[in-house]
Amino acid sequence: MTTDTSERGLERLICRALTGSPCDPGRSEAGAAGAVADRPAVYGSGWVCGAPGDYDREYCVDWAQLAAFLRATQPEAAGALDLAQDSPTRRKFLARLQGEVSRRGTIAVLRRGIKHAAHNLDLFYGTPSPGNVKAAERFAANRFSVTRQLRYSRDETQLALDLCLFINGLALATFELKNSLTKQTVEDAVQQYRRDRDPREKLFEFGRCVVHFAVDDHEVRFSTHLKGKASWFLPFSQGWNDGAGNPPNPNGLKTDYLWKRVLTREGLTDTVFGLTYESAGAGDAISP
Repeated sequence: MTTDTSERGLERLICRALTGSPCDPGRSEAGAAGAVADRPAVYGSGWVCGAPGDYDREYCVDWAQLAAFLRATQPEAAGALDLAQDSPTRRKFLARLQGEVSRRGTIAVLRRGIKHAAHNLDLFYGTPSPGNVKAAERFAANRFSVTRQLRYSRDETQLALDLCLFINGLALATFELKNSLTKQTVEDAVQQYRRDRDPREKLFEFGRCVVHFAVDDHEVRFSTHLKGKASWFLPFSQGWNDGAGNPPNPNGLKTDYLWKRVLTREGLTDTVFGLTYESAGAGDAISP
């Protein structure tokens, strides 16, 4: 079977691997509060599709996914924060969350949560220790979502990223995808980040998104800090014949290890967070 390796084809391929669905932007599973997908698809890697319209460019969050996570895990606090509608209460909370991410970084906020008014809010539950049933339930409640064609800019509203990954509504990784068969390679994706992705945009603030991936059907490169033309990208390859690059893949693209192995819920948690949620009680600490 022929694989569609156009940019849109790669978007759909990655989304299908993660969620079991192509996550077409015009056919979102999200939208209004309460309409987000309740459970990850069992035939994907446990992710759900996000909707571009649920991304709040001012606060850099997918508010629908964040609200769904808080309602499921901390319903009393979610009710007090008035997450179901655009209100001064919700905006005050989102401003607090954005400020904490800017100050401490996304990983620290996910690890330690935030205090807002009278509420100590958990924003992520790490990998459970063996036999801890309650902690396993909490980990399953995390919402790993992927959004296609994310319009991220507060000023240039037509600018869009190919893919953005979120955990519980907080942006974690961006993707620019290219197709070598049409003479667009990973180097073109790198140059797009350097040339077209303004590091002054809030989403590209250092410490907010953990990683930015440039991907084609042969190679993956990544950067943790966008600096315009000075952005530095490193290879994220498996190696081949004692050298760079990736080995042939008889079952798909050379780069599909990224979304099939690295970006599983458990793999991403272990790689990025290195967390174990040792205790399942409300308000218990998550330790590295």
